[in-house]
Amino acid sequence: MISADLDTQGERFSQPIGGPTSLVDLPNTVRPVSSQNPNRKKVLFVTSELADLVKTGGLGDVSAALPRAMAHLHDVRVLIPGYPQVLESDNPIHIIGELGGHAALPPCKIGRMDLKDGLVIYVLICPELYEREGTPYGANNGRDWPDNHIRFARLGLAAADIAANLAQIHWCPDLVHAHDWPAGLAPAYMHWRGSRTPTLFTIHNLAYQGVVSLASCPELGIPEHALQQEGMEFYGKLSFLKAGMAYSSHITTVSATYAQEITTPEFGCGLDGFLASKTQQGLLSGIPNGIDESWESSTDPHLTHPFNIGDWEGKAVNAAHVRNLFGLHDSTGPLFAVVSRLVYQKGLDLTEAVASFIVESGGQIAIIGRGEPEEEQAMRALALRFPGQIGVRIGFNETDARRMFAGSDFLLMPSRYEPCGLSQMYAQRFGSLPVARNTGGLADTIEDGVTGFLFNESTVPSYEAALSRAFKVFAYPGLLNAMRCRAMAAPFNWCQSVEPYAELYEQLVAKTLGISGKQ
Repeated sequence: MISADLDTQGERFSQPIGGPTSLVDLPNTVRPVSSQNPNRKKVLFVTSELADLVKTGGLGDVSAALPRAMAHLHDVRVLIPGYPQVLESDNPIHIIGELGGHAALPPCKIGRMDLKDGLVIYVLICPELYEREGTPYGANNGRDWPDNHIRFARLGLAAADIAANLAQIHWCPDLVHAHDWPAGLAPAYMHWRGSRTPTLFTIHNLAYQGVVSLASCPELGIPEHALQQEGMEFYGKLSFLKAGMAYSSHITTVSATYAQEITTPEFGCGLDGFLASKTQQGLLSGIPNGIDESWESSTDPHLTHPFNIGDWEGKAVNAAHVRNLFGLHDSTGPLFAVVSRLVYQKGLDLTEAVASFIVESGGQIAIIGRGEPEEEQAMRALALRFPGQIGVRIGFNETDARRMFAGSDFLLMPSRYEPCGLSQMYAQRFGSLPVARNTGGLADTIEDGVTGFLFNESTVPSYEAALSRAFKVFAYPGLLNAMRCRAMAAPFNWCQSVEPYAELYEQLVAKTLGISGKQ
């Protein structure tokens, strides 16, 4: 959406997208917003997803929720590529800066978007890289774009440019917070330039590393000294994720248990030794994700029938809707939900293997998600095997997903690993008890036998044992409803995460200022 509002934060602006690009100073009457908090920092979030505009997974949810939750403490603004979903949203964008190219990375423009609640988004406008139909990472056929290394290196370089005030947008961050491999080169470019601005790098999923050939070095402008084990070299290739970890001031991941797991060979994805070293240096910590205030069963407008804790008839109305939506028979048995990316990590093959056990025990399954073609086909085949008892919808719809959380009795999350997971928190808030693998953030957010059911091994017998416990609880409504009440009251809002992040921001900035003062 194109319009022409003045910038109220003391930045520069030009004509909206499509107009002239010469920059014009704002009138002197426009003043920066001040703050009562003396520790308030300016923080640039660098991310490839934002749930308000474009999302493929939990990263988009976190990128949208955490800056908002942090707003009372710090001035957090988001940098995101200008995908079609971003440019075509109903939010005006104004060009406020321009950046030159570097190596094979093309020049670009910086646009500013102000969301209705005040969140500021900086949009990286580069049509040849980002204006394509598909997901942020690939075409609609599921294949990654072959130039993703260029696309996301440009994102990282733009963050470094903003930190160096090269964009001249009249806002310069005190700290850059980069998220996952697409933003991994932000700390790297800053380090290679000698920047003193501290950087925080958050790992949302270690398995996705952004690995490319060493032959990409000239295209990306990577210095030769970076091609070492302490840098971004990764088994004879380059890893964007490792670059973020190697060159940032501190590393976080999204749960305490996952922070421990990734230092082991089982979960370390070839980086366990590197990460163990970071832990020993005190440079790696786990801060859990949270969920935003919209996840409230009594007020959520998506639900067929909002309901309070104890209003199980209201929950049953949502269950009836879900059964109808997925073509399931009427039933008095438990309804199990799968709301997931359809990828190997999520253990869908285990759910496929226990499906007959669930159906024969009187349960039904509703599945929604998209992902790897093989997993999608396996879920379709599962529905054909059990017509009227298992229903599948390939794709994702926020309203349907929320109604599934609200209508289901149990959520299936047999993940082989789970850095944090959000679905189990969503489900508990809506009175659906997770049946989940005892790993990562699932272990940290589900109290076994109290707010859900955990199992230890990625095996069918271990999974079925947990399901048997769930069926037994379902047979005793008093116990089932007591567990639902405990789950719905669990404290999963962002308050548990905001304070640790805010303190870490302040510590990193203070440490940098202290180092600078000694030199």
